[in-house]
Amino acid sequence: MPAASVLIVLVVYACLVVTGVLWPNRLFASGYTVRGVDVSSYQGEIDWRVLASEDLDFAYIKATEGSSYVDSRFEENWAGAAASGLKIGAYHFLSFESAGIDQLKHLVDTVPVDGDLPIAVDLEFYGRFFDEHPTTSAVRAILDPLLTGIKEHYGYDAVIYATPEAYDEYVRGAYDENPIWIRSVIGPANLPDERDWTFWQYSNRDRLRGYRGDEPFVDMNVFAGTAAELSGLTRR
Repeated sequence: MPAASVLIVLVVYACLVVTGVLWPNRLFASGYTVRGVDVSSYQGEIDWRVLASEDLDFAYIKATEGSSYVDSRFEENWAGAAASGLKIGAYHFLSFESAGIDQLKHLVDTVPVDGDLPIAVDLEFYGRFFDEHPTTSAVRAILDPLLTGIKEHYGYDAVIYATPEAYDEYVRGAYDENPIWIRSVIGPANLPDERDWTFWQYSNRDRLRGYRGDEPFVDMNVFAGTAAELSGLTRR
């Protein structure tokens, strides 16, 4: 094939990937039958009846961030997702700039105890911390009391969501009791310490029916187990 033709094919393929039409990870994730989304206010107004019909089993909904921020659509999404029949859970975005005990109080004040899925703590870099990674000891000083408090209040171990970089720095070799939700949108999910993951975020470029917001895409996830095992995560 001439070089110009190869270049055209590569450009077209890249455009299809960027726009979410093609996503290589869908093939790897197709072996898992329990699927779900995670959403925030970026997806705007969600018709949960329509979204739930897109071959979904669960939804994680952004609730809180740090010690004071509440997602503007959390209550609306929580109620709508619950009414749709999906298994629902809330996630908290961890801040490196406020104490874990303060973030715990904020979370507990916001998220009810009647979720179907464990609270998830989102551990990833943001803002200036992409370049200035906090030390492991500093992050664990925030994360540890938060995880302990979640277990005491809600009655189960929180899920830890992490990017590969954050996992390697802060989670690897620790937190054995906490289910892991790993982000790996380029290829199959493999944890560096060979630990098994519980949830895998395999795509950040899916387009589903049922929402209209500033963000045209929605994150897709799979669960490493059956629907019955998913329900058992919060069994006290």
